[in-house]
Amino acid sequence: MTAVKSSQPPSSATTTCSLRSSLLTLAIFTLLSFTLISLNSLHSPSTIITTSSKAIKYDEAEILDNEEVFTDVFHSPEVFRLNYAEMERKFKVYIYPDGDPNTYYQTPRKLTGKYASEGYFFQNLRESKFVTDDPEQAHLFFIPISCHKMRGKGISYDNMTVIVQNYLEGLIAKYPHWNRTLGADHFFVTCHDVGVRATEGLPLLVKNSIRVVCSPSYDVGFIPHKDVALPQVLQPFALPAGGNDIENRTILGFWAGHRNSKIRVVLARVWENDTELDISNNRISRATGHLVYQKRFYTMKFCICPGGSQVNSARIADSIHYGCVPGKI
Repeated sequence: MTAVKSSQPPSSATTTCSLRSSLLTLAIFTLLSFTLISLNSLHSPSTIITTSSKAIKYDEAEILDNEEVFTDVFHSPEVFRLNYAEMERKFKVYIYPDGDPNTYYQTPRKLTGKYASEGYFFQNLRESKFVTDDPEQAHLFFIPISCHKMRGKGISYDNMTVIVQNYLEGLIAKYPHWNRTLGADHFFVTCHDVGVRATEGLPLLVKNSIRVVCSPSYDVGFIPHKDVALPQVLQPFALPAGGNDIENRTILGFWAGHRNSKIRVVLARVWENDTELDISNNRISRATGHLVYQKRFYTMKFCICPGGSQVNSARIADSIHYGCVPGKI
């Protein structure tokens, strides 16, 4: 294996800040995009968009890019820029205050391990400028329940479903916000298989509101026109970040894991004998050495991220952290 130039690991504060900012930006922007689409609040390119204290009028001539006319509002860089600026200025989220933080509500279980993404989502949202105490100003409503905390208390999946159902019904009875849209402007985070199993028996919640889930697949009821993918991140990373070392990346592609899905079976069968690729049809044993799996990333150009049997996967985030271009299959 090619040696990797040693470097000092970034400080935990810097890494955490960067990670938190990235997760928050991704989650907030994606949630806003779905909300704007569902409420039909985007306008055609020939319109007036207000920014700051003045209105800017633009037409097709202003959204030209090298003689190409953007006929679709979603393909216009100018419309995107203006709408994003408007989002940064006006977008608000109301977090329901109900529920004891010492039980299953309001706060995450922890900010480490494979469930760290859920924890950072809770924390970053609450600390962001987008939160409002006035529900009348809110564009979205967050249901702050953590199935991961229930798991930590040893609650069964059936009882988890009952707890979530009772909490939701309590919010619907107490507040008017759900009934205005039947929950279309509400969202909750289940960034793991536990949350998916705990809520799959609640069609009122799963089919109506926005579900934020890690590395989703259609096998778990992911609804692409409304649900949001939140990247799973394992914290802390075992090794320093990679990148800017193309001379060390001598292998075209890499994947190691179990054949626990159809796509993985096909991947291993077709590519395992390809000399340009490093394909292992099983997980790399720790007995082969310390952090062998993580070190492999440093010598790869592309890292293949095939869907498996689980809802969540940290392969994409690991690939980016170690400087390997992720390829989602």
